[in-house]
Amino acid sequence: MFRRRTITRLLATAALAPVSTAAQDRRPPSRIAFGSCADQAQPQPIWDAVHAWRPDLFIFMGDNVYGDFKGADAAKLKSAYQAAGEIPGYTKLRETVPHLAVWDDHDYGKNDGGADFPYKAVAKDEFLKFWKVPATDIRRTRDGIYTSQIIGPPGMRLQIILLDVRWFRSPLKPTDKRGAPGKQRYLPDPDPAKTMLGDIQWRWLGEELRKPAELRLIVSSTQVLAEGHGWERWGNFPLERQKMVDTIRAAGANGVVFLSGDRHIGALYREPPQGLYPLLEVTSSGLNKVYATAREPGPNRVGDLLAAENFGTLDIGWPERRLTLALRDVQGDVRRALTVRFDELRGAG
Repeated sequence: MFRRRTITRLLATAALAPVSTAAQDRRPPSRIAFGSCADQAQPQPIWDAVHAWRPDLFIFMGDNVYGDFKGADAAKLKSAYQAAGEIPGYTKLRETVPHLAVWDDHDYGKNDGGADFPYKAVAKDEFLKFWKVPATDIRRTRDGIYTSQIIGPPGMRLQIILLDVRWFRSPLKPTDKRGAPGKQRYLPDPDPAKTMLGDIQWRWLGEELRKPAELRLIVSSTQVLAEGHGWERWGNFPLERQKMVDTIRAAGANGVVFLSGDRHIGALYREPPQGLYPLLEVTSSGLNKVYATAREPGPNRVGDLLAAENFGTLDIGWPERRLTLALRDVQGDVRRALTVRFDELRGAG
């Protein structure tokens, strides 16, 4: 029977080195919840529903606090983390549920921030401290906070990849018509010198995707598959977006599902790239910070936007080789859902 303390132990050690024998021998989680955009200054009633769903694992996908700051003392970020640590539901989850975390712009320290943010090292120190990342973790000695691990034995291997789309990201191209549909803030930039991940993280991702796994969750705080809007997304660097598809294809990596946040809406996405199986994405945003009037034309979205407080869930049927992706509201009710078989996430499209 799956035990939370087993996963807690594995999550504490698996990122330090190649996956341990213990991690490979244990049953992976089958109930994973995730979310983003939790403003510590506002009520967070959604944690009751998260706890009621009883996840084996929770993934914090960025904007875990709102602490934008402009000075090296990072006073606002420190205050934001302190306030988050005093929220009962948030604290209970961190204390009782195995969890992983990555940042987005507002816990990175600057709205839509990238590589040129001068205080990113300060923000990283606060991130590592709040999330109690062990002193021996490689994230303490290399740039960025990206990490990956594999849990489970052959036939039930779950790979979780947390990308850092802030530390290395090139400057975005500003819009020529602010607020216009599809051009709200940024325009696609075809400059081949622009990067989302940086060379080192790209090489690392290719190596990670070559490791054997039956199911892979790639967590990107900003959306990968979404098109048709002018906010932050991988499509702002179309060559980088294509490079993600090419990297998955070149690695022969089956079972990829993207998880993302940032956008203050919830949505499901599906895109069948040429020469690859259909790629899926769940955007879950936000836990308590939502744009009720958000609009997005698609075209890769499955169903309507969910403009309500939400968290995402993955229900993995390992014996049935089936995966259900869902978005749930503050009552825990399913508002959007999609079920796929593992064999639909294999081979060429």
